[in-house]
Amino acid sequence: MCANRKHTANELEKYIKLYLEEGKNIPELKNDFGLLLGHTAFRETVIRYQAYGELALQSQTEKRHYSKEFKEKVIQEHLQDGIPLTQLARKYQLPSNQTARRWLIKYTRGEEMRSYTPLRKLMATIVQTCDDYKGIYGYRRMTIYLNHFLQAQVNHKCVYRLMRLAGLKAVIRRKRYTYRPHNPTHVAENILNRDFQTSYPPMTVLMTDVTELKYGTSSKAYLSAILDYGTNKIVAFQLSKHNNNALVMATVNQTKTQLIPTKTLLHSDRGFQYTSHSFRQFTQTHQLIQSMSRVGKCIDNGPMENFWGIIKEEMYRLKSYTSFEELERDITHYIIFYNTQRVTLKMGLSIPT
Repeated sequence: MCANRKHTANELEKYIKLYLEEGKNIPELKNDFGLLLGHTAFRETVIRYQAYGELALQSQTEKRHYSKEFKEKVIQEHLQDGIPLTQLARKYQLPSNQTARRWLIKYTRGEEMRSYTPLRKLMATIVQTCDDYKGIYGYRRMTIYLNHFLQAQVNHKCVYRLMRLAGLKAVIRRKRYTYRPHNPTHVAENILNRDFQTSYPPMTVLMTDVTELKYGTSSKAYLSAILDYGTNKIVAFQLSKHNNNALVMATVNQTKTQLIPTKTLLHSDRGFQYTSHSFRQFTQTHQLIQSMSRVGKCIDNGPMENFWGIIKEEMYRLKSYTSFEELERDITHYIIFYNTQRVTLKMGLSIPT
């Protein structure tokens, strides 16, 4: 044999069987049977053979040219099965794990392997969904959307890897809370008392608040909304250029036909609108159970504050508004989306059957 000659897969398999089954040591294989590999290289070959069988031997004898199908196979094992690139490099006798990483980058960028594959279709769907919903979904909510709405039957780890490779990240929500003290006229006890773990029937626990939004150069708008905590849906909302009692009353009047006398609890903070005579009269007329947050404790109205953070991050801060009408239109569209289509982690990461 020539010193620079490589062994074929059949020759390597023969040496390995002599080593494992007949107990031949490496010096005997080199002297009596013509083994060219050194001690370390042969032991590594034996380990790969024990782990992956003949496949580990076949790839070792190929030239350093890999077909498009082979590259796709390696990438899919990484993305779908979660096998690390380092382990795949050992399995397929690649020069290094960086070789597989370069294939992965080209694959996600579309520079190579342009034939149709499920992963390429999934990547395109993820990118399109991010564009459609303005980047509000991270990998977990993206997984829920793909499984529940598109029946993709995909694992959240695969979605995470694809979004990471594509550089897709969800919009990060930053909480901004402010509080202004005032002298209330009518107050109520904190009856709800942050009991957010209980499941409530629809229209039995309502939460309300007002938030400020800006448009144009220095104009302000005020959004009042009522959240049904039992269904996590917005049951009433009103946008106005003035933060006054009329805004709040216009909001609560939208729910008059849905209220359940003596059973509906209406929780708010201690803002001047909710301690006014008109609001107090409304709760008494419709026999509502009135509940109010403690002074300076916005967490008592946590689910409502959470909704403000969501709508501001997923809609309001994604663009600049020049007019009141434009802002009102987007708010209306978003609340319809929030009530009917928005994905939440409560839907679960498990693949629907």
